[in-house]
Amino acid sequence: MNESLNMLLRPAALLYRAVVQVRNLLFEKKIFRSRRAPVPVLSIGNITAGGTGKTPLADWIIRFLISCGERPALLSRGYGRSTKGVVLVSDGETLLCGSRESGDESAMLAARNPGIVAAVAEKRTDGAAFIMRRFASRPPSVIVLDDAFQHRQFHRDLDIVVVNAAEAYFNSAMLPAGRLREPLANIRRADIAVISNANDRKTASAIAADLERRGLRVAQARTSPGSLVPFIDAEKPETARPGCSVLAFAGIGSPEGFVGSLEAFGCTVESRRFFRDHEPYTREKLLPMLEEARKKGILPVTTEKDYYRMLGEPWFAELSAEYPLHFLEISLEFTEGREVLEKMLIDAIRNFRKA
Repeated sequence: MNESLNMLLRPAALLYRAVVQVRNLLFEKKIFRSRRAPVPVLSIGNITAGGTGKTPLADWIIRFLISCGERPALLSRGYGRSTKGVVLVSDGETLLCGSRESGDESAMLAARNPGIVAAVAEKRTDGAAFIMRRFASRPPSVIVLDDAFQHRQFHRDLDIVVVNAAEAYFNSAMLPAGRLREPLANIRRADIAVISNANDRKTASAIAADLERRGLRVAQARTSPGSLVPFIDAEKPETARPGCSVLAFAGIGSPEGFVGSLEAFGCTVESRRFFRDHEPYTREKLLPMLEEARKKGILPVTTEKDYYRMLGEPWFAELSAEYPLHFLEISLEFTEGREVLEKMLIDAIRNFRKA
């Protein structure tokens, strides 16, 4: 952002900061109160707007909880969805709606973890009450709150904040001048910070040292590319393997990270098209890009989150059959602090049950 625009936005950022701080003060003084759930609540969120790598961490935590014998339920706001109120995304057996009704992140996490209950709700307390009523005969043993660091109406037993090492940390500014949702000092509310995209060791270490000075435990992680997956299992002349040339397209908060993952996989990114975060795709938006890829003889590749945003659209099957669309699978790989996070997750659940 250039300096002149930054100067113009600074008064709005100061006003936004004041509103956020007054709201936080009302919670700290117990004038606004947080409601508790009948099961432990684990929150994953961030202090900045845009992509931080929160979705891969949510997926990892859900899988870890399942491996420990827990029955996690996912509860999210469902950003970008067309619906309002509480919507059940999955009952633990069947996916009940797609990304248009639930938001792409919720749809993706529910699809990747088919045994979990998943719901979206603007008021997470309403969503939790719905889940506990709907599944009263076999309720979830723990609730995972997605994107909830600022959602202080809901008490959490463990507060996890994700910090993107690929974004400015030490010189960040409040919205709309920068990407901070609230002052950086407020990160002290969290119990543990997970530094995502911790590929640059020097940068990640500097951020970790600052977070530890603020009293947080710290883990570091990065995304690891898996494989290129075709949208449909049809035979295609293209071979999706390391070394192929691609047109990368995405509508996520930090698309540069996606490009880096493709390059780490071994792809040559010859062209790229970026859309707004959570922007709905249409046939008209995609066709010129797909024709460009066809003329250049390169593979159109997107993120798994974008794949779930397109899945179920009326034109999905047609375009998937005509063009060799693929998405890149990624997984989370901890470089430091995995055992610390695992212990904190287990302890939060045990301490709730002892109380």
